[in-house]
Amino acid sequence: MSHAQEQQLERLTFFSDAVFAIAITLLVIEIHVPQPEGTGDAAWLHALAELLPHFFGFVLSFIVVGALWAAHHRVFAMLRGFHPSLVWRNLVLLMAVAFTPFSTALMSTHSNERIPEMFYALNLVVAGLLQYRLFHSALRTEYLREGIEEGDVIAMRRRSLALPCMAALSFVLAIWAPGPSNLPLALMPLVVLWFARGGVRRPHTTPTTDADAT
Repeated sequence: MSHAQEQQLERLTFFSDAVFAIAITLLVIEIHVPQPEGTGDAAWLHALAELLPHFFGFVLSFIVVGALWAAHHRVFAMLRGFHPSLVWRNLVLLMAVAFTPFSTALMSTHSNERIPEMFYALNLVVAGLLQYRLFHSALRTEYLREGIEEGDVIAMRRRSLALPCMAALSFVLAIWAPGPSNLPLALMPLVVLWFARGGVRRPHTTPTTDADAT
């Protein structure tokens, strides 16, 4: 890889990291300091209790956006080059990520309403599919660093399916149970590991014995 292309890949990575960082930061900005009606501990506890859906939305979206960033970071570390079309595919993914604070605030403010919950899940479905498309085009043999094994590539492609699958499940559940519909997304770390292990599963080989060798 030429020095110029290495610099371009580095700039693309830094820009992506900045967008992810801003998106995560904006999640907490949507949580406003409460103004309790009255004074005393009971009033403050009541005011904080009313913010619980916002706290849950912050934690949930922090996990999801964090998982997106971790996968993005891991994939770009495997690359030594990229096709120019990757820039726009990466930008479209970042657009979906940057939109997450709004959909999170909408969902948190109306946590028991069907449309806000479905809107939030749809945002994550789009982000997950865009990431899968990005990884599928980025992880080509001619763009990989030396020493990257095929099993690692398969694992990354498989684990990128975790978010769109869980978000699609959340979208469907929101039709009947808007509140608990986000629970599949809370399981994202475990689901990502499950997908990744499935991707690196290798065929079982029976160890040879001295008798077999003779």
